[in-house]
Amino acid sequence: MASPRHVPVLLDRVVDLLAPALDEAAAARLGAAPVLVDCTLGLGGHSEAVLERLPGARVVGIDRDPAALALAGERLAAHGERFTGVHATYDEIGEVVADLGLGEVAGVLFDLGVSSMQLDVRERGFAYAEDAPLDMRMDSSTGPTAADVLNTYSAADLTRVLRDYGEEKFARKIAAAVVRRRESEPFTTSGPLVELLYAEIPAPARRTGGHPAKRTFQALRMEVNDELAVLRRALPAAIDVLGVGGRVVVESYHSLEDRLVKQAFTAATRSVVPDDLPFVPEGSEPALRLVTRGSEKADAGEIEANPRAASVRLRAVERVRPSDGPQGRSAARTPRTTHRPDTRGGAAR
Repeated sequence: MASPRHVPVLLDRVVDLLAPALDEAAAARLGAAPVLVDCTLGLGGHSEAVLERLPGARVVGIDRDPAALALAGERLAAHGERFTGVHATYDEIGEVVADLGLGEVAGVLFDLGVSSMQLDVRERGFAYAEDAPLDMRMDSSTGPTAADVLNTYSAADLTRVLRDYGEEKFARKIAAAVVRRRESEPFTTSGPLVELLYAEIPAPARRTGGHPAKRTFQALRMEVNDELAVLRRALPAAIDVLGVGGRVVVESYHSLEDRLVKQAFTAATRSVVPDDLPFVPEGSEPALRLVTRGSEKADAGEIEANPRAASVRLRAVERVRPSDGPQGRSAARTPRTTHRPDTRGGAAR
């Protein structure tokens, strides 16, 4: 198996945004080590930077990918009990926080989309550069694969997936071709799909907008992992577990993701007081405030060094007063596997 590369996007900016909630002053205010929940742990690049630069903080890393958890555990083992890895999807953040007895947390980070771990390991089937199994599951132990989607979805459903998640202009044409092709030979690897896309997307369109398979592979990945539905549940759950002074930071790479983040943050920071009221009654202020002005982007230098940063949109909010009450922490919880790093350098299972 190939060794994955890992280049965290907007690393310094992310740490700077989280620092006021996780630094020594925050620890003194809380009377305990402030906790960051890294909801998309991946290979642990953002978490490592927080643990190194903010020595009073703890990190709980969530990932649905057991392989990523194991590798991140090895990477962060030197930090001992300051790091805890949890196998879960990030919409389970409320249950994870409750299971660990944390009550409230000081920071939540989402670095959305596909990680270096998945993109750079051929066997995972996320990339279109070489022929590989059409898997694309972030947790390869459960759920349908990309091949299952291609071989079982109707032409109408395939069109919807490609149009909505890939913003593919030729979605209907591609879907019809997929259905025709699978009648003679089911899809199992990426090579035949890439060949089909080259054949179905007109030459002028192939010359713009990057690789012609990019949009289809993105759409299949988002469908296989139910990414937008998970994010839609995760954002309010993350806001709910945030203590006063805590921050939620989100990096998005797709317009639909960023739209959900913007909507969630706008709702959380909007005043319910009528616009024509000359003052805001005490206790009616929004519980959160926007930290970033709109969405922030990577600069040209970072994009040149790390092309994956080109589409990033970063947003952040901060809780400024207590919530009216926990919403979603009362849901039934199921036990999950917790990974603590082995001090000898391995990830305990």
